[in-house]
Amino acid sequence: MALKPAAVLDALRAVIDPDLHRDIVSLGFVKDVAIDGGKVAVVVELTTPACPVKDRLKAECEQLLRALPGVTSVDVKMTAQVRSAANASGPVLPGVRNVLAVASGKGGVGKSTVAVNLAAALAKIGARVGLMDADVYGPSVARMVGGKGQAQATPEGMLRPFEAHGMKFMSMGMLVNDQSPVVWRGPMASGLIQQFLTKVDWGDLDYLVVDLPPGTGDVQITLTQSANITGAVIVTTPQDVASEVASRGLKMFGAVKVPVLGVVENMSYFVAPDTGRKYNIFRPEGGEAPYKRWGVPLLGEIPIEPKLAGLGDKGIPVVVAEPGSDTARAFLDLAQRVAAALSTVTMSQAATGAPIDVDAGGEQLQIAWDDGHISKHNFQRLRFQCACAQCVDERTGKRRIVLEFIDPNVRPKLIEQSGRYALQITWTDNHSTGLYTFDRLRQSCECPACVEGRAAR
Repeated sequence: MALKPAAVLDALRAVIDPDLHRDIVSLGFVKDVAIDGGKVAVVVELTTPACPVKDRLKAECEQLLRALPGVTSVDVKMTAQVRSAANASGPVLPGVRNVLAVASGKGGVGKSTVAVNLAAALAKIGARVGLMDADVYGPSVARMVGGKGQAQATPEGMLRPFEAHGMKFMSMGMLVNDQSPVVWRGPMASGLIQQFLTKVDWGDLDYLVVDLPPGTGDVQITLTQSANITGAVIVTTPQDVASEVASRGLKMFGAVKVPVLGVVENMSYFVAPDTGRKYNIFRPEGGEAPYKRWGVPLLGEIPIEPKLAGLGDKGIPVVVAEPGSDTARAFLDLAQRVAAALSTVTMSQAATGAPIDVDAGGEQLQIAWDDGHISKHNFQRLRFQCACAQCVDERTGKRRIVLEFIDPNVRPKLIEQSGRYALQITWTDNHSTGLYTFDRLRQSCECPACVEGRAAR
């Protein structure tokens, strides 16, 4: 009896992706099945070229197919196509499939070193990578990748990103001379981030790694409001003081609905070159790693490597200069884990609680959500619900505006999505400073079902 493609697919349903916890057939990974007598050839398309379990999945496929009756030879070809995050295609970064934020609570933990080498490791594995230096007060990416040259513009007036070590990058360090101090107020820094997001021709990228400044200030808020960040990693060191501050960044990303993929512990340990003995310099013996209390995974432990600082000064990532070193392998392992975590986020975003359509053309605002619900909002009452500092006293929480004093004919003039967590509405009375979070919009829905539900509670 001739072997049928259905039998091949049935066999491959036993291969389970360990991160997504589903079989590769239902996930759509099996892209082609060819049968020629007893010869079976299949193409399996993974979600990232950096998949850490690629060889394991291939071996399982081969074993299961060889066990089928009548099969004499098996050819399993593994390919990769990085998936786009939900709402990734838009006016901001239209060709970028995933935006990865690299953040820290405080300076001095080696965040930029991690960002540069993580980006270089992703590129080395075969991904199309960009690196954006959003640390505008202390731009160091240009130096750490050996950036040279003058900024060039496209015929459309966009800035071309620079290129080094197989990745694109943009940094304020390439636009000012080495002696120029960067003395900017918050709005100026936020404006530069907008320029890097909207006026740089990043092209088609699998990953855009964004090196954020330390803390949770204007730049971080601008980025989360302007771009759909797929996920974030928090860089810290083993000391409690660094980890306590890093936890604030964790909370900030949670507030704006950006998934935190995990923690990178930099300067985690030191291996003595003469004895090979491992020393935990910054953590007391037996001390617990703070990230274990945060409920997020550890993505990687980067050792203290004396050569790392020198390579950064020379503009060469360690994964390029010394790919066989323990430190380079730590970054390559980190890249695989980050890529797998990003794939898990993008593959599990079928319903994110985000709007798919916003209609302000009728007598009320109607928002269609990705779970099928359509919320309805009276324009005047929605304007009254604005939670910005002009409308609500930040100290007391009391409203500064009165519903009856708002123009009953007020309506939205412009509605824009802010990151993955809110809508920003510019009203016909020219008020535009407030953000309406998705959660608050759902809670204030005035459709009959929601009104009755709130009354019943």
